[in-house]
Amino acid sequence: MTARRIMTPAEIANWQVPPVPTGAPLAAARRRMEATGQWHKLQSMGRRFAMGCVALEVTQRCNLDCTLCYLSDHSEAVRDLPLPELFRRIDMIRDHYGPNTDVQVTGGDPTLRPRDELAAIVARIRDRGMRPALLTNGIRATPDLLAQLGQAGLVDVAFHVDMTQGRAGFATEAALNAIRLDYIARAAGLELAVMFNTTVFDGNFSQIPALAGFFVAQAAQVRLASFQLQAATGRGTAGASTTPITIESVSAQLRAGTGAPLRLAMPVGHGGCNRYAMTAVVNGAVHDLYDDDAVLAGLLDASAGTEFDRRRPWRAVAALAGALLARPGVVARTLPWATRKLWAMRRDLLAARLRVHKLSFFLHDFMDAGCLDCERIDACVFSVATAAGPVSMCLHNARRDAYILQPVATGRGWWDPLSGEVTAAKPSGGPVRLGPKTLKGRLKAARP
Repeated sequence: MTARRIMTPAEIANWQVPPVPTGAPLAAARRRMEATGQWHKLQSMGRRFAMGCVALEVTQRCNLDCTLCYLSDHSEAVRDLPLPELFRRIDMIRDHYGPNTDVQVTGGDPTLRPRDELAAIVARIRDRGMRPALLTNGIRATPDLLAQLGQAGLVDVAFHVDMTQGRAGFATEAALNAIRLDYIARAAGLELAVMFNTTVFDGNFSQIPALAGFFVAQAAQVRLASFQLQAATGRGTAGASTTPITIESVSAQLRAGTGAPLRLAMPVGHGGCNRYAMTAVVNGAVHDLYDDDAVLAGLLDASAGTEFDRRRPWRAVAALAGALLARPGVVARTLPWATRKLWAMRRDLLAARLRVHKLSFFLHDFMDAGCLDCERIDACVFSVATAAGPVSMCLHNARRDAYILQPVATGRGWWDPLSGEVTAAKPSGGPVRLGPKTLKGRLKAARP
């Protein structure tokens, strides 16, 4: 077994974005998985997609101050990138990873941008044949804004709600369920896949089982529950974890909350970074759909290259059925497993009148800024679009200021991220000044 090699501070500071890979994006992704020892029969990276997700940060501003925020001390001083630069980055994502790439419109909180600009960003992603998603704390995500973005082509909306946000009057995850229900209602009827993001930290680790049970109860509306593990990165004030918060410990909490032996067997990219489970919720009971490696491997092979419509579940089912019909051997191997599953669900299926809801669980273990595993960086499936190209999210967070404070070349000159002005000469930079109202995280906490 190869020993872990951690990036040195000098390597982090001097890291350069590699050139666009040659050949087909899917083949390039497979080569990365092979080079890092992550290629195997259950690997979806390089088999189903060339990149798991690319974050397009459309603002560095946020209307919350999370205790585990990944933004930098200086993010609030940075002006919003001009639309032409964001459009250029969208095209760059397409060049790197091809069509059907998931692009997460994020920030900061993206809803702080003017809504017409946000709709134009979503439309540009969709026009380039990629899938736009919105990650937001939901405060400004009104029903009419979500409807406008849906018309522009938005596929998913992921609401980040948890106790790290310090929302007044909501001291527990159970109390925050009132906000989650409100957000679910805002997206109702809009053909958007609704997801929720939760940061797992010392303060809510013991509450994860109950939260998992909440998502099971809302499985008719919620498609995915994503859990990000506490990491020491960014401007947050939470400090280091004292609870063993690992993929294994959080998986155990999810099993306790769902009442199902979830294996979370499918790694996405590096096995130390991400785990995924897909379940069927029938009559309130959770049934793991990824409990047989041989069946899962066959389904992955059969569905490689198949596009699934997350906005319309019936189309996704039809697409999978079409892929399977073209692979009768896979169907033959899958039928015994499917028969066993249906038999195990029989009472729940009858009680629910055959209504079945898909609910997925995703775990992402972000790395601490000072402990970046070289192999995990090389195998990363969650990148950020920078001016120079896509960068691993963990590496980007470790040196965020180097990206967000860098002047951007435009057709008219240089755009200054601190003033928002375009000048003929490249800005030389200078001290970043933050007013009392824009201090957040560590700087705010250190203020007398």
